[in-house]
Amino acid sequence: MLKILIVEDEKPISDLIRLNLTKAGYECTTAYDGQVAADLLEDHIYDLILLDIMLPGINGYELMEYIRPMGIPVIFITAKNSLDDRMKGLTSGAEDYLVKPFEVVELLARINIVLRRYNKTETELHFKDLDIDVENRTVTRDGNAIELTPKEFDLLTMFVRNLNITLYRERLYESVWEAEWMGDTRTLDLHVQRLRRKLGLKENLKSVYNMGYRLVEDDKR
Repeated sequence: MLKILIVEDEKPISDLIRLNLTKAGYECTTAYDGQVAADLLEDHIYDLILLDIMLPGINGYELMEYIRPMGIPVIFITAKNSLDDRMKGLTSGAEDYLVKPFEVVELLARINIVLRRYNKTETELHFKDLDIDVENRTVTRDGNAIELTPKEFDLLTMFVRNLNITLYRERLYESVWEAEWMGDTRTLDLHVQRLRRKLGLKENLKSVYNMGYRLVEDDKR
């Protein structure tokens, strides 16, 4: 399981991020100031750090100087949204810069991109009795292969990596088909129907009215 350190002094924001990342399959540790984060980095190894800039004690830029030699990818999460702030954050060595408030789906997408860049994405995913081999692009149940088309496989991995989170049709289409969303839902809806049928996910892969779809662990709305 990939480990993420969340360095954010606003506890409600930190808790919300941790809750959603835990649901998405990450192991999360939280720190509410820069000194605690530095102490944690002395004793633990993390795959990614989400770092606020305005922290008590040691601020995010100062902590970044400490993190950079470790080679751990960092995404700044901050309310500082000027162009100068963005440039300073990115030139300090961070991989990405996300301005608050942000949607959890966007944060997860940014995390996935950075982890792929560092070859740290999970190569195996699991949901219920399904085993998903991301590297070899195979899906099995009890050792028996289930044939999926490339787009069906890509959709499935997106849903599993964003478990219990509503994914908008626009984002699903643009991520899987790598084309601009033109408002036509038929192609996406058809692929979702096939996933439900092939994998027995009728009770888990929910339609969210006027929004998109959500994969849930049990029959809840």
